[in-house]
Amino acid sequence: MKPGKTYKYRICNVGLKTSLNFRIQNHLMKLVEMEGSHTVQNIYESLDVHVGQCFSVLVTADKEPKAYYMVASTRFTKKVLTGKAIITYTNAKRGPPSPQLPAAPVGNWAWSLNQFRSFRWNLTASAARPNPQGSYHYGKINITRTIKLVNSASRVNGKLRYSINGVSHVDTSTPLKLAEYFRVANKVFKYDIIKDEPTAEDTPQKLIMAPNVINQTFRNFVEIIFENHEKSLQSWHLAGYSFFAAAIGPGKWSPEQRRNYNLLDAVSRHTIQVFPKSYAAILLTFDNAGMWNLRSELTENRYLGQQLYISVLSPARSLRDEYNIPDNALRCGIVKKLPFPPPYTI
Repeated sequence: MKPGKTYKYRICNVGLKTSLNFRIQNHLMKLVEMEGSHTVQNIYESLDVHVGQCFSVLVTADKEPKAYYMVASTRFTKKVLTGKAIITYTNAKRGPPSPQLPAAPVGNWAWSLNQFRSFRWNLTASAARPNPQGSYHYGKINITRTIKLVNSASRVNGKLRYSINGVSHVDTSTPLKLAEYFRVANKVFKYDIIKDEPTAEDTPQKLIMAPNVINQTFRNFVEIIFENHEKSLQSWHLAGYSFFAAAIGPGKWSPEQRRNYNLLDAVSRHTIQVFPKSYAAILLTFDNAGMWNLRSELTENRYLGQQLYISVLSPARSLRDEYNIPDNALRCGIVKKLPFPPPYTI
């Protein structure tokens, strides 16, 4: 780094399972972006980055010209694993960085939760000019549907499976969107085999293995609650959408928790962590027609069933909402020899 210059670093956790803490020896980081959204530019000594999350920070080269360590270490693991890299000032004298690495946060996940609560959307930046981000008042929209998703683990025929509301997702030989587009979905899967509010019957002991597809009304404003009863931290990603991360809190969710929601400047993002024995609440409008994957970012969990699909159909079948399938698209399964359905129109 050149002395006096400011650099942008983008930090992404592309791991399979473990949360990381990232820090730069003797340097502060100014957070400016998170998963596509500009944030209030708070200063941090270190950042917890959970699986699937990305941050952008500004770092100014205003320290003694020498070499410094970047450090990424695992969080919430019995054994801490550490990765290091070196950044060097252009006018630095030769020599290794100080072996005294900056310390990671200690204790349980309360520190990480408090850091999450410090993240705020920058309401005066981004979006189509001249409209600032804050011109969209998501906190004033009536919620039309609340979906609570509870993750769990169990064994089926002696093999480990992960599930959502008692259903462990399995892929079908005919892709879900193809079956839906060719109007043969009823031959491939059933919609809404999980309830919006899981009951006592949806226990890990009664786990079902099946394609897990939720039918969602186009352009509805929806509240999704992730409830984690496990001892491990979870991370969730919703494809095709950004959502407002309204709240994370300990214990089970109840409607009274809405009093703790950030309804003004929660960051618009697409990945959210859920701490052990805790919940997370997100808000979004399902205005993007298609078949979208909601999944655990922990690769083992997703692969073994902890995912589902959300079907968002536009009743107008309009090209303004969704494109037609390309004429040369590969088809497989039961739709392989079916004729194309009537195309979407303007």
